[in-house]
Parts: sequence; C-alpha cells; structure tokens
Amino acid sequence: MAGPSGRELCPDSIMILRDPVHGLIAFEERREALIAPLLATREVQRLRRVRQLGLASLVFPGAEHSRFAHAVGAAFVMSRLLDRLERIGTKIRPEAMDDAIAAALLHDLGHGPFSHLYEDVLPRAKTHEEWTITILRDPSTEIHRALERWREGMSEDVIALLEGRSTSPVLSRAVSGTLDVDRMDYLLRDSLMTGVSYGLYDLDWLLEGLTVIEHLGEPRIAILGRKGIPPIEAFFLGRHHMYQQVYHHKAVRAAETLVRGLFKRLAELVLAGEAPPGVPRGIEAAIVGKTIESHDYLNLDDSTLIAATALWEESGDPELAGFAEAIRTRKLPKTIPLSVEAREVFGELVEELSALAESKGLRADLHVSLDEPVDIPYREDPNDPSSGFWVSLRHREPARLGDVSFVLRELRNKPASRPRLVFPESLRNEAVAITG
Repeated sequence: MAGPSGRELCPDSIMILRDPVHGLIAFEERREALIAPLLATREVQRLRRVRQLGLASLVFPGAEHSRFAHAVGAAFVMSRLLDRLERIGTKIRPEAMDDAIAAALLHDLGHGPFSHLYEDVLPRAKTHEEWTITILRDPSTEIHRALERWREGMSEDVIALLEGRSTSPVLSRAVSGTLDVDRMDYLLRDSLMTGVSYGLYDLDWLLEGLTVIEHLGEPRIAILGRKGIPPIEAFFLGRHHMYQQVYHHKAVRAAETLVRGLFKRLAELVLAGEAPPGVPRGIEAAIVGKTIESHDYLNLDDSTLIAATALWEESGDPELAGFAEAIRTRKLPKTIPLSVEAREVFGELVEELSALAESKGLRADLHVSLDEPVDIPYREDPNDPSSGFWVSLRHREPARLGDVSFVLRELRNKPASRPRLVFPESLRNEAVAITG
C-alpha cells in the first residue's frame, strides 16, 4: 500500500496517522510498538496544548499547530532517515534505533507555554532542554516509566542522545545538529501552517542524497556528491527566509514584547507580595526562585496562561491589566526598522524615546525597547570538524559544504539582523520624528 507521496506504508501497521506535511504516517512493527505507548503518556499529550510557534498565530492565522504534531513528524523523519542509513549499509543496533526515534519524539517535551518565550521572560526558570531531561529522569512521570518498560536504562540512553553524549555521533547529530530531524520537520510544517512557501524543500531527495563517511576519526552523515547539494541549499535558504519572514516578523516580535512586559510586571507584583489571582504555581515558583516540581511545570501550557490573562485583565493593576488586554485583543505595539549601519546610535534613540514615554506617564522600561533578533543561516567553524556539513566527493577527500556550495559560501557564518524600535501606538509620531 502506497501513501500519497508514493512511499510504501507498513502493511502490518495498526497506527496510521494523517498528517498535513507527511501524508500518511506509519511505522514498522517494532517502532510502532515503541511509539504508541510513548504517545499515550500524559507528558507527550501535554504538547497538544503548546503551540509550535507561540504567538505567531496573531499574525499568521493558520499557525495554530502544536508541538505534539511536530514531535510526531520529527519521529517519522527519524524513522525515514534510519531506513535510508540501513539501505546504504550503515550498521546500527536495534536498541540504538529505538533510542533515536524516542529522542526525536521527545526532544521538545520540556517546552513551556508560548514557545521559547517562557524561558526568555523568566530568567530564573530552567531552559526547555533542561526540563526535558528533568522530566525524562523523574521516576514519577509516565514517560519515564514507559521508556523503562521498553528497556531498563532507556531513559538515560535517550538523554545521552539529546545531550550529544551518545556513543553514536551519527545518531547524535541526527537528533541535534546542523541538519537534524527537528529542523527537517519544523521548516516544512511551519511553512505549510503559516501559509508561506519559504520553508519548503524536497525532503525525499534530501534524505536520498545523504550517506555516511568515515572522516577525521569518526563516522558522520554527509552529502553524497554534488547531486545531493541542491536540496540542502534549499533547506538552509528556506531556514533563512523563515527566520526573516516568519519567526522574526515585526508583528510576531511585537506580540512577544507584550508577553515580556506582562511577565515583568507580574514578577514585580509577586515579589512585592501583591500577586494577582490565578498565578500558576509553576510561574510563581520561577519568579521567586523556588524549585519547581515536575508536576507543577507540566501543568503549564498555553491554555493555562491564556486563562490566567483573562483573570489578569480584570486586575486592579493598570499595567498588568493593560498587557493582558492587549494580548487577548491583539493590540500590538508598533515598530520602526533601524539600519544595522547606524548601530552606534541605537542606545541614544531608545533613551530619547524612553524620555518621551515617561513624559506621557508611561513606564519606558515596560513599553519601549530595542528588538534585534539575529540568526546565522549556516554555521561552519573551520576549527571544528563537527560544525557545518561535509560533502563526499568521488576520488577526492570530503569537502566542507560551504567550500563546495556557492550559495552557502555566501551565507556561511554571516549574521542576519533586523533591529527595530518597539513602542506603543501613542508614541508613533515621536518615534517617527526621532528616527528621521
């Protein structure tokens, strides 16, 4: 039986999922037996309530997809990559394949609400990577018990892969590397769900163009000759354009400044002993620097915070209520782009606009900011063989991708920055005046 893309489905598969990106998703018998119980755990099901792109749906209405869908997609791409490695004769133990698929499925397990914003606005909180490890190690979690039922010690083996400590460098980089299954899925998924085409690339041909080589003392995934380069170029160009046009879109970043302002004011109230009603225990603990238990953290998701903002909109604190209302009704701050070449005056511009804000009775530290998201489309450190990607060339030593591809040579190690002033609508005229 063939799926819509022409790939053969597993004939004995019971669990077949319909996916907007990959068509019909199915796993062979052993992999299905591993994945099905993991999907049923409380911790993985929580990812249904965490949006993949946080507040991006305020700008791209279709971007309502969850980290659960992405997790399943990443596991499926890992399964396809393992099939490719097997076809070219790479020897991988069945247990190592199990670990790789589980790691791909669970790599985002510790993500907090509003995507990466949770850890940005609560600096005392653990990162989502740290929370993933904590949850996998916690004997009280369903996911830990499910992994240990499959194989004793599997939790630690999956953690080793996620932390890059695995004895298999090939699988470690497939889980987290320059070109990993996480990125392979989310570029396609985010592009489709936001309605843009920037992130689309040929996944089938990309996988078909991968091989494994022994180079500089260890096995590593590489590109099989020049024919495998075009889909890789499309992948990295797509990633670059998605950051420029979606992830760092001016309105998405403006929405994120509202959340930063909300949490900054919330933290002030909590630390002053004036916490408003509805502050989740996990949030309050992060603000005051207390240890957060796994079950309290796992109770945090997008729906928890959206419900809390409804309460905070009725708060007696004007700043907190204002931010909550703005988030709930999409009253976004305004932005003005700044020239990268004029970076030396950025501080002066912020100071001048901040003074004008204060003169109007606004707290500048909450309402005026410089936003400068930066991304490097393709990193390649000449002193680190594990960075970047290698191309296997006939009758020649493997070469770095950035030395073979004209496109990626131009993008290599070059930061792409989009600085902006962010401010309330009421300061629009002043902001336009001082920026010329």
